[in-house]
Amino acid sequence: MLSITLTLSELLQQYIGLSQIISEIIAFSIIFSLAMIIAWIGHTIFKSYLCRWATKTKTNLDDEILRNVRAPIFLLGILFGVYYGLVGIASLRDYAQDFSTAFTVAQILVATFIIARIINILVSWYAQESVKRQRKVSNHILFILRRALQGVVYLFALLIILGIFNVDLSSVVVGLGVGGIAIALALQNILSDAFSALTIYFDRPFEIGDFIVVGDHAGTVKKIGIRSSRIQLLQGEELVISNQELTTGSIRNFKKLKKRRISFTVQVSCDTAVEKLRKIPETITRVINEIKMAQLGTVHFTKFGAFSYDFDVVYYVKTGNYTKYLDIQQKINLRILEEFEKEKIEMPYPTQNIFVNRGETA
Repeated sequence: MLSITLTLSELLQQYIGLSQIISEIIAFSIIFSLAMIIAWIGHTIFKSYLCRWATKTKTNLDDEILRNVRAPIFLLGILFGVYYGLVGIASLRDYAQDFSTAFTVAQILVATFIIARIINILVSWYAQESVKRQRKVSNHILFILRRALQGVVYLFALLIILGIFNVDLSSVVVGLGVGGIAIALALQNILSDAFSALTIYFDRPFEIGDFIVVGDHAGTVKKIGIRSSRIQLLQGEELVISNQELTTGSIRNFKKLKKRRISFTVQVSCDTAVEKLRKIPETITRVINEIKMAQLGTVHFTKFGAFSYDFDVVYYVKTGNYTKYLDIQQKINLRILEEFEKEKIEMPYPTQNIFVNRGETA
């Protein structure tokens, strides 16, 4: 295949009587034109058929990939035409090895470019799908992920090119290893936080907007960065905490809470009659059942307090939202007070009886 130009040139010289230079130029032009035609046909097939077929699929991922690799593949066809056109020219035969090396390097660069563009498409598609599924994504982490993947591709391409030029890769690999270790030691904390950010992004123990508890701190996640994350605490201030600390400690995520168990005590006065005490569990049960987001657990008269009769109440709130829970608890408390007022059941308050001996001392 490498002698196509040479063979075509010899045919032109033999049957048409052209000079060597003219015949080689014509042969190169014919082969290059054929390569351009084949590349154009391939480009047209991509544009008219494959891309049209991709638009009928449910996802737009294949559309973007075909649209972005169409031009580099066309360029690859042109490179084939230039290469196979030049290697058959007799006056350039001494540079055939250089042409072969340059062509191989060009192929590697085009393939690297195609892979890098596909990585961009995949990361962008993942971000779009996350938004559609109402999952908040961090642009910083996506940027680092995209650059890291592209860096790996570029590094492999560089090593392959160095191998083509017969560079001793053992010394290069050793140098990269020693340099990598030195950089890793110098940036140990930063790299640890960066890898922790990737762990948070892929493992998703929490997302932006989640209410979490970390150690003694509780608040809403506002930002997940490369080195640290920011949490808006209940007190109002913002907590900046390293990603490494987040991934190595325990995290309580209340957004994952689908149902909250609530336990509280209702106390009534010790002067309350037994008949009214019997009605209290029924009253509290009716109050809780009136609320759609609440599910009754138990209501029992559990103990005699120092100055009250105590009823323990357990119910479930069908939401993990803390503010909605407070609204429901407030509504239950007010309804219990209303029912107690109707039944004239009094709430207790601390009392103390003092007995005074008025008798005279001896």
